[in-house]
Amino acid sequence: MVFKRRNPMSWWAFFKEGVWPRAGWRRAFEYVRHRLRRLPDSPEKIARGVFAGTFVAVLPIPGLQFVAGGLLAWAMRGNILAALLLTFLSNPVTTPFVAVLSISLGHRMLGIRQRLTPESIGHAFSEAGRELWHNAGAPFTDERAHWDKLIDFWNTIYWPYVVGSLIPGIVLGVIFYVLTVPLVRAYQNRRKKQLQAKLATLRQPPPGS
Repeated sequence: MVFKRRNPMSWWAFFKEGVWPRAGWRRAFEYVRHRLRRLPDSPEKIARGVFAGTFVAVLPIPGLQFVAGGLLAWAMRGNILAALLLTFLSNPVTTPFVAVLSISLGHRMLGIRQRLTPESIGHAFSEAGRELWHNAGAPFTDERAHWDKLIDFWNTIYWPYVVGSLIPGIVLGVIFYVLTVPLVRAYQNRRKKQLQAKLATLRQPPPGS
């Protein structure tokens, strides 16, 4: 198995590694690059999986990237493991920048005229989360549920985020696809030549025979 570990990782440890790897993000990038090259599949199929994972990683669907990436790769007849690997692009380092870019693009595409800053986006998330928490407990108290901040969040933040994320998702997916095909093919050809050379050496009769 390509991903089999000597000591199996618990689900909690796996989640923590996805949020912030112990070895750092540079090591995580190296790990993904190494695993992608060694996947036992055609360069094109691996690249389709890379596209699926990259595209899904940009979408605002926290917690669902693995499932969505795997399904999209399956639908595209791409390598599912490659898609799962690339969903790591959705992480605390990249997500804030992607969110601001995607929401800004979404506002332009939907014709929403509203001043947008990282602070205002963070405030909208905070207010929506607070109201969602309040509404979850409202049935068990005398409080009434309120939906105005959640509706405003949907109209001005989340829906523009979904619409605006499609463009960077597709662009990044295509770039990663184009880069993946020649890199994986070159690596596979080099590995094939190394194996052929090793087999040729083993087949040679020993000296003096």
